[in-house]
Amino acid sequence: MIDPERSRCSLPSRRQFIALGIGALAVVATPRLFRRRRELVRRAVPVMGTIADIAVVHRDERYAQTAIDAAIAELRHVDATMTRFSDSSEVGLANLKAGAEPVVVSRGTALVLEEALRWAEASDGAFDPCLGRAMALWDVGRRAEPPPADQVGELAGRRLYRSLELGELAGGPAVLIADPDAAIDLGGIAKGYGVDRAVEALRSYGIFNGLVNVGGDLYALGVSEDGDPWKVGIRDPDDPDGLVGTVEVSDRAVATSGDYIQYFQHAGRRYHHMLDPATGEPRRATMRSVTVMADDCVSADAAGTAIFGMPVAQASRLLEVRARGARVVHSV
Repeated sequence: MIDPERSRCSLPSRRQFIALGIGALAVVATPRLFRRRRELVRRAVPVMGTIADIAVVHRDERYAQTAIDAAIAELRHVDATMTRFSDSSEVGLANLKAGAEPVVVSRGTALVLEEALRWAEASDGAFDPCLGRAMALWDVGRRAEPPPADQVGELAGRRLYRSLELGELAGGPAVLIADPDAAIDLGGIAKGYGVDRAVEALRSYGIFNGLVNVGGDLYALGVSEDGDPWKVGIRDPDDPDGLVGTVEVSDRAVATSGDYIQYFQHAGRRYHHMLDPATGEPRRATMRSVTVMADDCVSADAAGTAIFGMPVAQASRLLEVRARGARVVHSV
């Protein structure tokens, strides 16, 4: 998985750099002097705990903004139904009822849960969508030291995803969490699904050249305003103003998982948000980030989460099983 090109790239000038999102990916553009006459219409909004940036190549700015409205509405809907941070969301309600009773959910939530379970089974539990209580315990965005070891141990090696049951209730999809220690956390897959839904919203408006980036989960439609494939820069884990590489993308998704966005330092160790279900604590890995390209963003998102820290051969087998055609385009 290690890219032979390990040299760090300097940050492009302001005229060459479009900062799309606060996550792990950015978009490099050619200077306006060399672009053909097509306009890039952009908007950035907070959603899904990060910044979503949407760019559309279109001559009619008003029409482009209407299409962007529809894309943002899709992102907000996914956030409202699948966040674990609200008891009123479908995921939040299912977590409240864990160990007690099933909860009716929307088709979209059921679809994402089904896909998450497929990744869990294929990865032998390396991807676990039911680590919500462990994620809340670590809360790396607010902690300054690890939680008590006995509390971590209670949630380690449990394969909690096996307590998640999908079925039907009153004619619609429903979810039951059988183990009260399990709680759904779709942080490793829902953003990718949201990006895919936003892309479909753009396409429904006849937009075939654009880009949706939600905190490092990105889909590039068609070509950029200069007529070439989108050039995506991968942020340097050690320098927020630097890049470690670039990749050209057209009608494909890219997602980066890394240990440098959400973390705290303690006793010389970096404790990040990428938890290892086997240990219940942040994964110990020699890599700092991994970037995956796939046909859709839900696959790229889940793949990046699942293979972070995996040996090369194991990661390759998993991608072959769950996301045929997906590949690691960079790791550092």
